[in-house]
Amino acid sequence: MRHIISVLMENEPGALSRVVGLFSQRNYNIDSLTVAPTDESSLSRLTLTTEGDDAKIEQITKHLNKLVDVVKLVDLTDGAHIERELMLVKVKASGSQREEVQRLVEIFRGQIVDLTANVFSIQLVGTGDKLDAFVSAQAEGAVIEVARTGVTGVSRGEKVLNL
Repeated sequence: MRHIISVLMENEPGALSRVVGLFSQRNYNIDSLTVAPTDESSLSRLTLTTEGDDAKIEQITKHLNKLVDVVKLVDLTDGAHIERELMLVKVKASGSQREEVQRLVEIFRGQIVDLTANVFSIQLVGTGDKLDAFVSAQAEGAVIEVARTGVTGVSRGEKVLNL
């Protein structure tokens, strides 16, 4: 099962390397990883997705909690949460295909952020499934390039991940 783990950690050199090293040493895979400073400059929020059963995820969280840099962590998958991912995609389109691409961008609530004679550069935000569906809806061979940020997320409501 896919899990989204949100980690509040010290914003220090080498902290990210130690987290990634922990996964590498234990042969765990990170499917996606995002990290950025929080509103408190001494802390960063790292959000990662990984696959595993409950026992494997429990091991991962125990090992992460042992790291000095980790202040707090939560498995967002355990409760109600909001997750989003950003995707930039370049789609080749000319003639009548241009109208179809524009229609799909509207349906998926995306934005055209750049346009040339034959290529649309499109920004989409949503769940991974939504982004995958957009790419699948494109004509065969139309997608030129895809760049995705990876998942970021927060728990719903007043519950917060902080000190």
